[in-house]
Amino acid sequence: MHQPLSYVHQGAKVDKSVVIEPFVTIENNVEIGEGTWVGSNVTIMEGARIGKNCKIFPGAIISAIPQDLKFNGEISTAVIGDNTTIRECATINRGTIAQGKTIIGENCLLMAYSHVAHDCNIGSQCIIANGVALAGHVIIDDHAIIGGNSAVHQFVRIGKHSMISGGSLVRKDIPPYVKAAREPLSYIGINSIGLRRRGYQEKKIREIQDIYRIIFQKNNNTTQAILKIETELEPTKERDEIISFINNSGRGIMKGYKQN
Repeated sequence: MHQPLSYVHQGAKVDKSVVIEPFVTIENNVEIGEGTWVGSNVTIMEGARIGKNCKIFPGAIISAIPQDLKFNGEISTAVIGDNTTIRECATINRGTIAQGKTIIGENCLLMAYSHVAHDCNIGSQCIIANGVALAGHVIIDDHAIIGGNSAVHQFVRIGKHSMISGGSLVRKDIPPYVKAAREPLSYIGINSIGLRRRGYQEKKIREIQDIYRIIFQKNNNTTQAILKIETELEPTKERDEIISFINNSGRGIMKGYKQN
């Protein structure tokens, strides 16, 4: 259902259950799944692929061309998973030839004025707070939370279940399960409250704490820390995820814990 004051291109594939408020523009080559609500003054441009039961609040712009001077008009998409909410005036750019798509997973919340640049890949159940700016090619794994007005450098990866303080400048990769704050951005502990909320048991939380003590609090360099973890701690899913994340970090991980 759409209002007569909205514009929907005849080439767009919009489920009949989608509610489109006045002054919305939906361009050609757009797909929107059932149950989605599109608030007034939203612009959805070519290449948008929006899932079911999403909520898109007034002023948002989805699938605009990348702010990348190398972009040459190639066909690309911006994919948004089911049950994701995009608040007022958020902007999401579609991909470039490098990846071909920008991806936002299911059950995410992108708050007002947040920006997701070209070729980003955001997992499911992530929270991107007000005014957060993600540069191109950023990867954010499931359940991560980024505090308001933070800026994330291009090609940074943010691990799952991590939490980044508001106003942060994220120049390095953030491993999974941690909290990050201060300037320069540093490890300040693990996200134990978030882990408990998601069903992690105390034994598992202590195991993750022990791993990060070796990495960030025992004056080891990264190579020494990984060797100690591999030789001194029993293999577990979480241990191996952390090791793999650090070993595959393109930009290097953030700084360790420092007393003020």
